[in-house]
Amino acid sequence: MSIFDGADSGESTVEPDIADLVEQLDELEDTVDSPEERERVDSVRETALSVSRQGSFGRVIAGFDRADASEALLGSVLFGIPMFVEGGTSEVGAYLATRPHFLVGTAGFTFALVYGILYVAEIQDVRVKKRLLGIVPHRFAGVLFIASATALVLMTMWGRLTFSEPLVALGELAAAILPMAVGGALGDILPGS
Repeated sequence: MSIFDGADSGESTVEPDIADLVEQLDELEDTVDSPEERERVDSVRETALSVSRQGSFGRVIAGFDRADASEALLGSVLFGIPMFVEGGTSEVGAYLATRPHFLVGTAGFTFALVYGILYVAEIQDVRVKKRLLGIVPHRFAGVLFIASATALVLMTMWGRLTFSEPLVALGELAAAILPMAVGGALGDILPGS
């Protein structure tokens, strides 16, 4: 039975999948005559099987659209909720406020970690399509902005920022943004959109 049977007759058909394709290739292999043709069929079968194993992984990701922003927001919130509900974020913020070089280091580490997840670790093939100011990739800037804005808004709404001491508030934000940016980067690229 062919995966295309019934396509012209108006009957409802089930969407073909990789198993159907491999079955068709097995049938085709029985009809070819030469060893070269059998090798080509085997090569196509191997390609189909390797594509089916990849799933969301192995796709090329380019651009940064609404779907990517939504995925980054979801990842940020999932990783950020624990940072908002526990007191450790305030303690880390107070510690960072007394050591500005660690505060700057935390921000730098956040940038490096997000860049590494998106472009260096090769979790997915992420391509730079557009750059902000000709330098910063849109995806990188988008993930960092979404994590930062989400942290600021939610921590303010939940009374988790110490605005009376701006450096402490900045430290609290830096402590929350780091895992949220990691969650945003992973949330963005893991679905493979």
